Amino acid sequence: MEYSHDDAELVKQPVGYWTWAANKTVMAYVRGRLAAIGITQPQWWVLHQVLHSENGVPRDEVISAQQANLDVGAGIVPDIDLLVERKLLVLDDAGRLRLTDEGRALHQRAAETQRSSRAEVHAGIPDEEYLITLKVLQRMIRNAGGDVSPG
Repeated sequence: MEYSHDDAELVKQPVGYWTWAANKTVMAYVRGRLAAIGITQPQWWVLHQVLHSENGVPRDEVISAQQANLDVGAGIVPDIDLLVERKLLVLDDAGRLRLTDEGRALHQRAAETQRSSRAEVHAGIPDEEYLITLKVLQRMIRNAGGDVSPG
């Protein structure tokens, strides 16, 4: 399907297509950048969730938070297990996950990659335009009966 870049035609185009295309493209870009440093996006989410806990995070809590907030279903369990197997996380006797030094180093590399990816994807887009875009999308979600409250 070829689309015009004429504003009068563009305004008639389906938001569903463009949000799908943006999601597909940006997700592939971000996931590719993370894969280049040896981590998947769900693994990044897990490392990030465990990062700030001094006493570790219960494994079940990590699983339920990922399932509830990120719509990954049971698919997050193998990612957690692989992070433990790779010695990026440690699972203690109490069932709590903690970052290892290697996990902390990979988290830092992934965070830098995420910041760089965001900068590249947002290049040439002023914060004001980005904010308007998000507010418009939130309004469309509400108009369609969806919930825009944070996770």
